[in-house]
Amino acid sequence: MTNEVLERVRDLLPAIAERTEQAERDRRLPEQTVADLVSAGALRMLQPRRYGGLEGNPVHFYEVVREVSAVCGSSGWVLSVLGVHPWHVSLFPGPAQEEVWAGGPDMVICSSYAPIGRLRAVAGGYLLSGRWSFASGCDHASWALLGALVVGEAGRPVDFLSVLVPRGEFQVLDVWDSVGLRGTGSNDIVVDGAFVPEHRIVRNYDVAQLRAPGRAVSHGPLYALPFGAVFTTAVAAPVVGIVAGSYRAYVAAMRDRVRLSLGGGRFAEDQGAQVAVARAASEVDAAVLQLDRNIADLHDHAVCGAEIPMELRLRCRRDQVRATERAVEAVDLLFNSAGGNTLRRGNPVERAWRDAHAGSMHVANDAQRALALYGRAAFDLPVEDTLI
Repeated sequence: MTNEVLERVRDLLPAIAERTEQAERDRRLPEQTVADLVSAGALRMLQPRRYGGLEGNPVHFYEVVREVSAVCGSSGWVLSVLGVHPWHVSLFPGPAQEEVWAGGPDMVICSSYAPIGRLRAVAGGYLLSGRWSFASGCDHASWALLGALVVGEAGRPVDFLSVLVPRGEFQVLDVWDSVGLRGTGSNDIVVDGAFVPEHRIVRNYDVAQLRAPGRAVSHGPLYALPFGAVFTTAVAAPVVGIVAGSYRAYVAAMRDRVRLSLGGGRFAEDQGAQVAVARAASEVDAAVLQLDRNIADLHDHAVCGAEIPMELRLRCRRDQVRATERAVEAVDLLFNSAGGNTLRRGNPVERAWRDAHAGSMHVANDAQRALALYGRAAFDLPVEDTLI
């Protein structure tokens, strides 16, 4: 099956690339970039067909993410994060899905999943308050997915939930000013005593156990995939795409330098850049191959109606964090071998170096945590984690 969204997005890439500097200056994506990605259908790739989505193969979605990330890391990151949220909303009860897409198929949904919020039970639902950080693309969003804890009478958390809040009930604080991924607009969200009805809440444990209430109406195989694989791949794919783009820029620039020095210059005889290119290309290839293989295997299991084995879920997490590590290793190789020109702001390798390192710091890219889980399973020790 062809990736039709990818073909449409490729026509947009030159303009998205031209707006990269603006995104960095404004610390958020230009409205036109978001509008272009929405019109191309990139944010609807994992959305149910009954709400105007494409409900497509997730491998195609991550392919689009990598291509956009290659020309603008911030644009690719925001696309990836916002693009998985329609999939997550599909795991909420049916009334919540109806509410989110009542205004049309192109609702933009942001998130901050850290369990910062506090929920207090009231008749028919909960009251939510809190302040969340790192909500990428939230300036453009009509809804927010937020992590929250139910606090019992003794003041102790008794449940970990994800909740849906409409734009009219949350405030965006313009605080994002980072070294890397500057254009993502990953600002703070504040909610003060908003009422959240029960149908706009899911228990994270139920989602991790593939028992989300939305499965009663979201019957497609796409919605039988584990959250731990779909979401964590969404924060690895843009990092890999960023580095793939920097590799292309590096090779183009260094090729010209080599040609200019063929008359006996030192660079033509120096194999350092050649070795760096080979190592970096291998790391990026390995990352892409493993990510795509794992998502394809998950999807194939779901299409066949087969149970997804824990071994595969753990392999997805293992390879997802290793993909990020490989990408960072690759961009470090390129940065270190490209010479002093990479220190100038705006250089494609310099920006990719900043963006890739920034993306690697997301909690889902924590290699120690994910690899330890895989190791525990290999030694027949119990494994419990909502990101598996």
